[in-house]
Amino acid sequence: MSWLWTLIIGALIGVIAGAITKKGGSMGWIANIVAGLIGSAIGQALLGSWGPSLAGMALIPSIIGAVIVVAVVSFFIGRK
Repeated sequence: MSWLWTLIIGALIGVIAGAITKKGGSMGWIANIVAGLIGSAIGQALLGSWGPSLAGMALIPSIIGAVIVVAVVSFFIGRK
């Protein structure tokens, strides 16, 4: 059951990051989940695990990390 919460929170983090960068609308749910999970790992590795946390992910560093992931991915995909 905890993996389900992790996927749901990862998707929400990805959606928030897409809304902040205004580039996540075209990504789809799978990409939002992946961006949220990878962004969470990157954000917590760079910034630590401070702030409120859900499903084992610190929300503020996770959102910052997901914004970085979405921006980098959209930069490389947008160059085609």
